[in-house]
Amino acid sequence: MPDTADRLLDAAMMHVAFDGWSETTFRAAVKDADVNMTVARALFPRGAVDLAVAYHRRGDAEMLKRLEAADLSEMRFRDKVIFAVRTRIEAAEDREAVRRGTTLFSLPVYAADGAKLIWGTADAIWTALGDTSEDFNWYTKRATLSAVYSSTVLYWLGDDSLENEATWAFLDRRIEDVMRIEKAKAGVRDNKLLSALFAGPSRILGRVRPPASARRDDLPGGWTPGA
Repeated sequence: MPDTADRLLDAAMMHVAFDGWSETTFRAAVKDADVNMTVARALFPRGAVDLAVAYHRRGDAEMLKRLEAADLSEMRFRDKVIFAVRTRIEAAEDREAVRRGTTLFSLPVYAADGAKLIWGTADAIWTALGDTSEDFNWYTKRATLSAVYSSTVLYWLGDDSLENEATWAFLDRRIEDVMRIEKAKAGVRDNKLLSALFAGPSRILGRVRPPASARRDDLPGGWTPGA
């Protein structure tokens, strides 16, 4: 049986297409789910804003379930990333709810919430794919994938092609761009002259550490002082 928070979110989905992630939607969800307003406010203090956050995180959870059930063993790594991003978008299911959420989190007052959610999605994907980086690469991977994911979602929202074929082609191009960057970075590391030139910055960035596992969905990280 769904818990109270899930019942409220499910009830809200019936109204989001018409009223967005708004106070009107929140109050209608409380009424439809037959939940006491005090209890609803305790679960979602900011009302529909927190419902929108919960909707995004539900999509992340569904993506992880689908990734766990899929056999990725024969895929190239780039294809695993593409599959994960595509799975996350397909897990959203309700395009209008995503559209309304994108509008909400583009507002300056909620922009930080939106950035954190996208970062959390990128982190969930990299973690699910077995990323073990423990230096500045932890951040660059998630920042790059956050950009890929967010741009692909925006493309998907306007895509009217059959079975979203245009979106998946767009995603493939974005991942190919990322792979070119990674190849360029590898070329710098393999070039004796360039690697010597960037040795200083590399040592500094090498001291950067990812955040503790308990808060890996947050932006701030850590710093390991030099000897």
